[in-house]
Amino acid sequence: MSNQTAGQDSLTSNAAVTTFVGRRKELTEARAALSRSRLTTLTGPGGVGKTRLGIEVSQRSQRHYKDGTWLVDLGALNRGAPISAAVASALAVPDQSNRTALERVVSYLRDKELLLFLDNCEHVLPGAVDLVDRVLAAAPGVRVLTTSREPLNMAGELVYPVPPLAMPSMEDEHSGQDLENFESVAFLMDRARNVVPDFAITPENRRAVIELCTRLDGMPLAIEFAAARLQSMSVTQLLDRLDQRFRLLSRGSRLAQPRHRTLQALIDWSYELCSPQEQMLWQRLSVFPGSFDLDAAEEICGFGDLSPDFVLDLLDQLVSKSIVLTERTGETVRYRLLMTVREYGAEQLEEGAGSELQRRHRDCYLRRAETMVDQWCSPRQGEFILRARTERHNSMAALGWSVSTPGELTAATRLAVALRHHWVSDGYLSEGRHWLDSVLDGYDDAAASPDRGAALWVVSWVSLLQGDHQAGAEYLAECREVATMLDDDGLLAHTRHWSGLHSLFTGDLMTSIREYERAVAAHDRVGDTGASLTAQFQLGMAQVFHGDPRIALATCDRAIETAIEHDELWNRAYALWISGICHWMLGDHRAAHTAATEALTIQKHFQDAICAALTIELLSWIAASTRNFPRALELSGAAANVWRSLGTTIGAFGPHIEQISQASARRVQQGLDPTQRSSRPFDQRPLSKEEAIEVALTEPEENATNEIDFDPLTRKEWEVAELVARGMTNRQIAQELVVSPRTVDGHVGRILTKLGFASRMHIASWADDKRAD
Repeated sequence: MSNQTAGQDSLTSNAAVTTFVGRRKELTEARAALSRSRLTTLTGPGGVGKTRLGIEVSQRSQRHYKDGTWLVDLGALNRGAPISAAVASALAVPDQSNRTALERVVSYLRDKELLLFLDNCEHVLPGAVDLVDRVLAAAPGVRVLTTSREPLNMAGELVYPVPPLAMPSMEDEHSGQDLENFESVAFLMDRARNVVPDFAITPENRRAVIELCTRLDGMPLAIEFAAARLQSMSVTQLLDRLDQRFRLLSRGSRLAQPRHRTLQALIDWSYELCSPQEQMLWQRLSVFPGSFDLDAAEEICGFGDLSPDFVLDLLDQLVSKSIVLTERTGETVRYRLLMTVREYGAEQLEEGAGSELQRRHRDCYLRRAETMVDQWCSPRQGEFILRARTERHNSMAALGWSVSTPGELTAATRLAVALRHHWVSDGYLSEGRHWLDSVLDGYDDAAASPDRGAALWVVSWVSLLQGDHQAGAEYLAECREVATMLDDDGLLAHTRHWSGLHSLFTGDLMTSIREYERAVAAHDRVGDTGASLTAQFQLGMAQVFHGDPRIALATCDRAIETAIEHDELWNRAYALWISGICHWMLGDHRAAHTAATEALTIQKHFQDAICAALTIELLSWIAASTRNFPRALELSGAAANVWRSLGTTIGAFGPHIEQISQASARRVQQGLDPTQRSSRPFDQRPLSKEEAIEVALTEPEENATNEIDFDPLTRKEWEVAELVARGMTNRQIAQELVVSPRTVDGHVGRILTKLGFASRMHIASWADDKRAD
């Protein structure tokens, strides 16, 4: 509304024009901020709903102020214009003296108890700061609420960032009723019913509604413009034309300020408020499809006329102006642009600048992915996989550009191969297969290059995990041809390695064992410790299903020792899972449970979906073997949830493990009470991977005193504890066990942690007591 007619009554009438949807949390927090500080600023990008939230907060706060709440809309003022006259007019301050407008406002407010709401301060910040400073100093009964794309940066200012409306996830299944609980969907429905009274979410438009709200970033202004178009279009039609976003969403209220009439005008206005270098950084940041960190912004955007040294300060300015949003997790800060803001920045890029920017973006994430591969077998493993998850959108964008751009095939192949642990550990098997197939399509079938060879063994690995054994064999045959032509020992080692997995998954255990033994030796010759560890635990898997659990246990022990020496977790967790199967087959349910729990504890933080599913399956087998059939059913249900999220089944891992799983399931059904057999855990509420792991690690209270209450130490840790009890030092223990002192240090550290002890003396005393028992 116009600043000439602002006032307490105008707040009520303005709010009544449209309904206020959602924002319960923001309302509560903003009102709490007002109670704690005399100056509260609502910040956020244009169109996020700062003004609407401010109006609602002001309206609901009226009874707390004797002299009411007053809105002053500064949006109609030119940039840098003085604001005192506008405030004086809104407050109806008498204008019958020769004092300045600022003096009159301060004098008028001196004895008042009211809330002064200054809306749209970003383009008149100096004047706003001056007025607010004078008012707060002279009028103790006045509180000030402002909206701005950047804070006023005044002492005592409490800044409240206004987030977009809550959006549903594209990856989750939602019912129509469930969708209405998301603020963005509720807002869309409310506004849509203004033009289409019977608008409703139906099975036909449900996915389109989710995608529309997501692609509009949950931004109220964008959703409002979109809803207006539903008078003549369906949600699906609107969604199909979002590539013409700025033209389609151009119909705003004629009563709104000019910059609000179209989304384009709104962002134009923000852009004009930026300096030339801020505009340049905004343009370049449009290369990021999702969030990004400071290092990436400096590396990718800092070139030519924009030095990397200036990126931080410019980024800080864009954050202050609410062009760039921040995401904080502990001490980690990431940045992102809303989709609309990002698309605008991309449109402003100079002709030809886009390719250079995309190449720099791709090179940055290629380097990060290849660093993950080069340093995979290290304590940084968890950090690498977390970063791969976090940078997923950037990596996929880099792959997409590289695959579709002539001359970038080699880099595309290297990136698809370097992301192999992301494809496998995070359960993106289908996506990994797609990208690997895409890069391989670019090669001549007779091409013998190391990059093509690497892509072939990685896509074979992914295919085998998907259960596509025939395709895996075909890829391996091609890989073997390339390795032979190149006489590449490393590539030949991988050919043997994944041939071993193919034989394992197709039930040829003798061939599998033979291939794995050769692969381990070959990986060791070329110094690939990580690949050797993977081949070792898979060798143990072949051995245990061949009926040699003691031999398999020895194989896994060697793998675990080496993994501990390198502080490596991924292979160690798998080796622990196989060790658990060995102990279970040998009838040592206590040791089996301990090994499985240790593997799953690693996965609680590492979250490799395949290892988690396999280990939860093992815990179900153990529970069935100890006749705890309800718990076995619960665990098998948890595992089934993880398998579904992966898009594969335990059957992909070979007939032997599938037969064991089926036999255990039959035993559970036979052992259950008839009333329990029809009960299928988690059918009504599917579990996430994290929840499934938590279910498996949380032992029911009724099991606290039964056979599953096992000793916490592994067999090797028991051996070390007994040698500690004999008074041997870590170095002496290392010589006795023929392992490195560092390995013994690791064992002792874990023993202390598991037992809750502070010294070796406590370990010795505990071991003596156990031996006496």
